[in-house]
Amino acid sequence: MSAAAAAAFFDEMNIPDGGVRAGYEAISEWLKQAPRELLVNRKLEAEHFFRRIGITFNVYGDNQGTERLIPFDIVPRVLTAAEWQKLVRGLEQRVKALNAFIADSYNGREIVAAGIVPEELILQNPAFQPEMTDFMPPGGIHVHIAGIDIVRVDADTFYVLEDNARTPSGVSYMLENREAMMRLMPELFGSLRVAPVDNYPDALLETLRSVAPRSASRDPTVVLLTPGPFNSAYYEHSFLADKMGVELVEGRDLLVRDNVVYMRTTEGPRRVDVIYRRIDDEYLDPIAFNPGSMLGVPGLMSAYKAGNVTISNAIGTGVGDDKAIYSYMPEIIEFYLGEKPLLSNVPTHRCREPEALRYVLSRLHELVVKEVNGSGGYGMLVGPHATKAERDTFAAKLKAHPDDFIAQPTLALSTVPCFVDSGLAPRHVDLRPYVLCGADGVRCVPGGLTRVALKEGSLVVNSSQGGGTKDTWVVET
Repeated sequence: MSAAAAAAFFDEMNIPDGGVRAGYEAISEWLKQAPRELLVNRKLEAEHFFRRIGITFNVYGDNQGTERLIPFDIVPRVLTAAEWQKLVRGLEQRVKALNAFIADSYNGREIVAAGIVPEELILQNPAFQPEMTDFMPPGGIHVHIAGIDIVRVDADTFYVLEDNARTPSGVSYMLENREAMMRLMPELFGSLRVAPVDNYPDALLETLRSVAPRSASRDPTVVLLTPGPFNSAYYEHSFLADKMGVELVEGRDLLVRDNVVYMRTTEGPRRVDVIYRRIDDEYLDPIAFNPGSMLGVPGLMSAYKAGNVTISNAIGTGVGDDKAIYSYMPEIIEFYLGEKPLLSNVPTHRCREPEALRYVLSRLHELVVKEVNGSGGYGMLVGPHATKAERDTFAAKLKAHPDDFIAQPTLALSTVPCFVDSGLAPRHVDLRPYVLCGADGVRCVPGGLTRVALKEGSLVVNSSQGGGTKDTWVVET
């Protein structure tokens, strides 16, 4: 990224006049004094650490092998405690509104009757599960774990880029990134008051136990349901189960008898009260959903609807996190909470609306176009970086299936210094804070996962697209 290009973006550490922003003083000084050889060695130590503990992810369809190490950058990303509290208030508000919207989508659809959200966006949503109609999960909560993707454009402005309300991933990287930094830079931790994140597994377990069904014992049994070791996020599944002290199970380890879920053990069946599932809806129960699924538990949906087990996140939460519904989140917040949004959406054009479609087609060279149900950085067009042929191809897709797309302006994402082959250089970042919502309240672990677009000039932070991660420090200033 050239100096001129970098100057167009908000630098989270450096002030144009040569100063350093609050929270970064000690880090900036350390970087100035550290010889390049030390930084290179710390980077290598980080790679060895992650290889040793086996924190990798899988890339389906990758001809060069499936397992990869996510690149880790040794320069931490900092938020002041005041900035973090501002985010927390907005995150709590957003997750409460998401839960209210999802509950309403399956029970009455008052927001449709009010003329705010078109009913077809709910009923025709691929993630809408008719089986959840007129059903309320224990505690009335659908989204127990949310990953809300945040981007920053200046000193005061944060935008929500995406809501992840199904099975948000990445929290193991947040925790392991912190572990790595505490090993690599203990002197910095000694000079700063960095808010801890290592209590996340305990907070997650408390949240899950708080939403156990009424029929559960006072000491509810929680399990983590995984598709198995070939899943791209299996490391995270086993990591979280171990940290929470709960059993990691596959579908074959569970059975349903008389609408109650049991886990097979060497001492006989043991009742299960809460299932933290990391399996998509359609594979959870071959009786209720995909009959060919070998990953789920036959009869699970019946036990769920009988009120004998809690599934986290609830089935059908995807109706609340696609990109078409995202465009209505400001109105959703006002409708259910009677409040103005504390965190803004990125301005969004709904291509399903003829006027918006005409505008998008005339501005493809300056917009980002995304599939409504896309994820992982796939199925999108970054207009300013696309060739004319790529824009022409996308224009044809838009004209053929406008309902499948939304478009947004290309944001000037903030940058944070990263240690790359050429030395310290700015790279674009986003942030995924993790929000826990249980019967005992809402919790936000201070920090979250910072993802970084390590390719020079790139705005795509996804690991499958060449992105990496950073440790995120919330510090008292």
